[in-house]
Amino acid sequence: MNSCITHARLVLASGSPRRRQLLEQFGLGIQVVPSGIDEDRIAKSGPEHYVESLASAKALAVSGKLPDAWVIGADTIVVADGQILGKPAGRRQARRMLQKLSGRTHEVMTGTALCCGEKDLCATRTVTTEVTFKSLSAAEIDWYLSTGEPYDKAGGYGIQGKGAFLVKRIAGSYTNVVGLPVCETIEMLIENGVLQFNPKTPDRQQPNGELVQWKTI
Repeated sequence: MNSCITHARLVLASGSPRRRQLLEQFGLGIQVVPSGIDEDRIAKSGPEHYVESLASAKALAVSGKLPDAWVIGADTIVVADGQILGKPAGRRQARRMLQKLSGRTHEVMTGTALCCGEKDLCATRTVTTEVTFKSLSAAEIDWYLSTGEPYDKAGGYGIQGKGAFLVKRIAGSYTNVVGLPVCETIEMLIENGVLQFNPKTPDRQQPNGELVQWKTI
């Protein structure tokens, strides 16, 4: 069945290729403008408040420069025993994170913000997924560290890459663990009138055969 989507100008306030890919996979035309904010300046309060504050700060920083656009900001953290695990600073910290998560269930939280300067609007939402790791041997941890994958990922692992072998089960949104909860993000866009499903005949054919129409609402 052909799909036809119309949406306003969308900007992703993140340089994450994973978030961009998740949105483009849905058929959205996205402009990427990294926020460049200093994340260390955001106070670490409760995990949900903290991750929403980060997402809002990113979106608002870009929205201030592009007031006519709808800007999506997002941030993902791992929470274990109430402790926030961000991106490891190096091999030693990454090892400690993986040892802490081994054989246990932790939470992955992604805060998402949708802001538009012209409309003076900034909506936020946080999605939580429970992730259970297998029990990891020292050799498995050493091998995974040697791949270089852990160092730019919250909690020191990437479920969409080699780190998939660490994960025994998840409860909740898989795309949330990748870095952006697609279902909830699309819901935010629809609820705020940013995205519409249009029954008109589309005018652009994608390589995968889907027909998608992009235009400004």
